Amino acid sequence: MAARRIRPSRYISLDIEADGPIPGPYSMLSFGASVAGTQEADGFTAVDPQLQTFYRELRPISEEFVPEALSVSGLDRERLKSEGAEPAVALGEFSDWVREVSAGAQPVMCGYPASYDWTFLYWYLIRFTGASPFGHSGCLDMKTLYATKAGLPLRAVAKGTMPRHLLSRRRHTHHALDDAIEQAELLANLMNWPGPAGSAPVPG
Repeated sequence: MAARRIRPSRYISLDIEADGPIPGPYSMLSFGASVAGTQEADGFTAVDPQLQTFYRELRPISEEFVPEALSVSGLDRERLKSEGAEPAVALGEFSDWVREVSAGAQPVMCGYPASYDWTFLYWYLIRFTGASPFGHSGCLDMKTLYATKAGLPLRAVAKGTMPRHLLSRRRHTHHALDDAIEQAELLANLMNWPGPAGSAPVPG
């Protein structure tokens, strides 16, 4: 039997800002994406995360919102009602962008943590475009990746527990594109990190 061909994975760091805990009753107000790099059978190659990016602010889809969630992003819902992009248009443009930057590879969304961002992104893609360029499971959680490499329980992990050399030097601003770029650098560092044993000093 012939060996199965392994297609490269194109990792796309994504961050969303929303006004509540779940999509549908609440709205995704903005999202940003940054190409972080490509993984092939022989390893991961990072790219400058500022080179290929995508950002949109969206019109809210309901009148409901959680003030505490809205305050995190600092976005103005009233402004977005008139100036935000229509979700169907923005998500269609995003899908086209993902396919363009992933030519020759399979796109994988990655986030920290991925669960919240993926929930909104996938729901919006299916609701407004009918399809996802990532499929139904093409996401990678950086928190899980670190926990696995570090040999830690998942719930013991936070960015503050990570070695500083793994973290991006960029600030986490809660602007979706800024944070997507920051997290793309975190992903690249995690992908190339051998784990605590591999990075420990060698005894003399």
